[in-house]
Formats: sequence, C-alpha cells, structure tokens
Amino acid sequence: MLRVVEKPTKENEELRTTLDELLQRGALKMLHEALEAEVAEYMRRHRGARDERGRAQVVRNGKASARQLVTGSGTLEVRAPRVTDRRVDVDGQRQRFTRQILPSYMRRAPKVTEVLPVLYLRGLSTGDFQAALPILLGEEAGGLSPTTITRLTASWETEYHAWRRRDLHDVDDVYVWVDGVHVRVRLEEDRFCTLVLIGVRADGTQELIAVEDGYRESTDSWATVLRDLTRRGLRAPAVAVGDGALGFWAAVGAVWPETREQRCWVRRLANVRQRETWDTFVDAVRRITRPDHA
Repeated sequence: MLRVVEKPTKENEELRTTLDELLQRGALKMLHEALEAEVAEYMRRHRGARDERGRAQVVRNGKASARQLVTGSGTLEVRAPRVTDRRVDVDGQRQRFTRQILPSYMRRAPKVTEVLPVLYLRGLSTGDFQAALPILLGEEAGGLSPTTITRLTASWETEYHAWRRRDLHDVDDVYVWVDGVHVRVRLEEDRFCTLVLIGVRADGTQELIAVEDGYRESTDSWATVLRDLTRRGLRAPAVAVGDGALGFWAAVGAVWPETREQRCWVRRLANVRQRETWDTFVDAVRRITRPDHA
C-alpha cells in the first residue's frame, strides 16, 4: 500500500519556529507586565513613606541583570524591575522588596519542576535529561544537568521520607479509600505495587494519608502500613472503602477490627460491565461456531 509522506519544507520549519517564538514572546510580555504590576502595587502601598527631608523612601532602581528562566514555553531571558526600600522597622531592620512572582532564587517555573518527577518515573534516566529537556524547553534550558536531576531526586526522596514519618495524631478521618496501584516503571519485578490510602474528614476534606510500597496487595503488606499509621497516631476510621482485594480486608480485621467495610461501587459496576461484555463475547463465539451457523 502506498503512503503519501509530506516532506518537510523550509516554509514548514520556519512556521513552526515562528509559532514557538510567538509563544515565547507572549509569555515574556505577560511576565514583564506582571512584574511591573507587582512593583507598581508595592510602590502605591508605600508612597507615603518619607524621610526627614521629605524624600520618598521606596523608589524604583532600574532592572536586575538578565537571567535565564526555564518555563513550559521555553527558556526566557528576564530582567526583573528592582526597588530600593530605605525604610527601617522598629527593631532597626532594613525593609526589603521581595518579589512573589519571580523570587531571586528562581531559575525554573514551578510547573517545570513538577514535570521532572513524572519524566523520571516514566523511565527517563538522569543521563537522558540533558538531551531531552532542550527539545522540550529550548536549547538554552540551563540548570538541568544530570547532576542537578540527581540532586533533585535526592531532595524528593528526603521530602517523601519526612512526609511518611509525620505525626498523625491530629488526623481524624471518618472514612478512607484504599487501593493498590500497580505500575511498571523502574521496577525489576511486576509483583510490587503502591499501596495508597486517602482519608476524608467529617467536613469533607480529602487528604492523602499514605503511599507505600507493597508486595502485590498481600495481607502482610497492608497490615504493615496500617500498623505504622496507628503507631504514628492515626485513629481507626469508621468506614474503609476498597475493591475486592482480600489482603486489605484481612489486614483491616486484624489492625482496625472496629472499622466497617464497604466495597467500592465504582469497582463493582466496572466488574459487572466487564462480565456483561465477556458474556456477550462468549455468546457471539458460540453462535459463530455452531454447526448450523450459516
């Protein structure tokens, strides 16, 4: 079968480049406008601040040196406006203007940083980031070398370990949703899964309680998670909602015997629909394979 493949032309490449440039220009324009509005609002709030000679104590002071900011629209070169604040508080501390939109330390937009763990979990090795990110974020995407990715990975692990050791005495969930999430990324064996608990408080607030590694969805794995939560102060919920995984229900009976069990209706309906689809398929095969089938 013949296929018609459009050969890339110089015009197509120029159009694609122009579109990327337009997006970056628009993002840069909006960022500059936001930074200027932030400064204008700060100046407005403190326009009455004067020294003994009547001079304004909060004044503009040009722009900072250009820096590269990695964003979802590419790498932008930004020069943020500066403000000099000569005010001194009652403790003798000098006041300073602090940018909220673009802090001095920021080199990457928050959303870009959030994407990096996803790429890592999808199987992108630290050595591949240096080749992949310039394609996604522009050739000038800096500060994202393999060493930086390794350092970020270490910081994510530190944050996670601190989170999973946090005190839970103030958590009072009425019921919890539980599930075992099976993934196939960065795992040598497919028998492992992630055990997840999401709690709901009396006011309807939802919160992530636990994300732990488990061996399939075994009773021992679930029991280990529930005992650790109890040790850190989590009280047994009134109701636990989950699918038909027997390992979890056996663990609940042993660790939280007072907790009532509720099968997840979403899973039940999905199982029913799946069974209906299978039965329909089997009936169709039987009709086709009957000797008297025309």
